[in-house]
Amino acid sequence: MASREEITKSTNRVLRISQLDALELNKALEQLVWSQFTQCFHGFKPGLLARFEPELKAFLWLFLWRFTIYSKNATVGQAVLNIQYKNDFSPNSKYQPPSKNQKLWYAVCTVGGRWLEERCYDLFRNHHFASFGRVKQGMNYVVGLLKLGELMNFLIFLQKGKFATLTERVLGIHSVFCKPQSIREVGFEYMNRELLWHGFAEFLIFLLPLLNIQKLKAKLSSWCIPLTGSPNPDSVLTTSGKECSLCGEWPTMPHTIGCNHIFCYYCAKSSFLFDMYFTCPKCGIEVHSVQPLRSGIEMSEVNTL
Repeated sequence: MASREEITKSTNRVLRISQLDALELNKALEQLVWSQFTQCFHGFKPGLLARFEPELKAFLWLFLWRFTIYSKNATVGQAVLNIQYKNDFSPNSKYQPPSKNQKLWYAVCTVGGRWLEERCYDLFRNHHFASFGRVKQGMNYVVGLLKLGELMNFLIFLQKGKFATLTERVLGIHSVFCKPQSIREVGFEYMNRELLWHGFAEFLIFLLPLLNIQKLKAKLSSWCIPLTGSPNPDSVLTTSGKECSLCGEWPTMPHTIGCNHIFCYYCAKSSFLFDMYFTCPKCGIEVHSVQPLRSGIEMSEVNTL
């Protein structure tokens, strides 16, 4: 029985990353609401809201608190992640929402604390309150102690994963799932297949530019086409003079590369500039230089073929 309860607790326990994500979502929502609110006064005099900015922010945060934690027992970030607050002081093992006093003190600690910090900062920055040096120093000590407490609470949270903020620990509320979470069985077959395919595709993208496709085609063609003795050079030139050995069209400005085949000047020259080890696709002879057509057959005879 105890093992079954431990299993249910482990499955229903909210992960640390989920609680931290909920806090980040809350901050993002507050920034979004404040930016939308300030856009309403975009056409007014600059600095109109600067004087009452802490009060306006506190009013907006109270508005959000009223329709999130007070009414639904969860912040907006928690509601997105299927999380809500539970009263940790309740002796009942079943879900017990935070009490009204806990919700009110939550608003005092979060909204009131931030308002007090911002307002005191603005007051002590004013020259009229410059004489209250001890009060300012005391406020700095209090803020420093609170920051230290938040740091210690965060370290404990990383170890135990229960109270994400110091306010939650003081008030005795922690995050639980709204609905029981079932154990998910994750299949990694699709993920492994995708990883293998992407790795193979990246390998091909890296390898293909390093291959000389023309030379590979010439090698394959030389292996596939059987050799029929050593043909007559004049007959080879006569038959190959009708088309370029690269593009297959009538040769423009016929040139040779040291073998009995004819190429267009631009075909041979561009291939030779692209690959200094370019070979003839017909016979596989390596190119050393591109020369104009000079053979026993004159150009006039080639044109009459």
